[in-house]
Formats: sequence, C-alpha cells, structure tokens
Amino acid sequence: MLMIGWATTSSQAHAETLGRALVGANLVICAQVDGPITSIYPWDDEIQTETEWRLTLKFLAEHVDAIEQRLSELHSHENPQWVAVKADHVAEKYLSWAKANSSSLPL
Repeated sequence: MLMIGWATTSSQAHAETLGRALVGANLVICAQVDGPITSIYPWDDEIQTETEWRLTLKFLAEHVDAIEQRLSELHSHENPQWVAVKADHVAEKYLSWAKANSSSLPL
C-alpha cells in the first residue's frame, strides 16, 4: 500500500536535505519540495505565522514508523509536523515501480 506524508521545514535547503536522506535510505520513493507556504499555528500561547517549505513524501506503508523516527532525528524543529495518509488509489505501474525501488525494512 502506498502512503503520502507531509512535513514542513523552515528552509528549502533543509527540506531538500530531509528528502534526499529519506530517498537515499530507500524509505521514501519520492520526495517533493514546494513553497514557500505560510503556516499559522499556536505555539507558546501565541499565534505564530511562519514561512515554511512543504515536503511531500510518497512511500510504502511498511516504512511509516521508520520515516517518523528518521524525521525526528534529522529535523530542526522541536515538534516537527508529520502527517501521513493512505492513498485510496494508485496506478498499478506506479505502485509496482515504488515496490521495486523501496528496500525492505532494516532488521
């Protein structure tokens, strides 16, 4: 099963670094960086407004926990965003390609 996840970072360079690390570890089949975006959220009892870069990740469901762990290790934020959902439909050729290019989880 293919999943899609999102994280945000404070810079394009950091988003690309995270994406390359996750693709390089064969945990993510594709990382896409877009932005800048504006995020508005509560933090320390105040409404914050920040310019961020969004990292969209496509990956096999078996990697979701490993990706979350790796993001928490590499991310510069104290509480990084990590939201993942299951893809309702994935073209068979794309899913086959994703499976062929993802490693099995490390033991």
